[in-house]
Amino acid sequence: MDKPIIASKKPTVSVLEPGTYYWCSCGKSQNQPYCDGSHKGTNFTPLKFEITEQRRAALCNCKYTENGPFCDGKHTRL
Repeated sequence: MDKPIIASKKPTVSVLEPGTYYWCSCGKSQNQPYCDGSHKGTNFTPLKFEITEQRRAALCNCKYTENGPFCDGKHTRL
């Protein structure tokens, strides 16, 4: 597997609380957009990111963003 699976062509928009998160970069997780370990056996690793204060965010589900874990609109061109 050298390309990520497109989990969805729409981002997950939610309010994130302060803390550490792991974004799924492979698209195989059943807990999108967060990693559930499904990348094991692939060349993909989750992207760790920190939120320092509560904020609304659009997390990428197409896995082709250039601003991971955040959506950059790339899904509109897939």
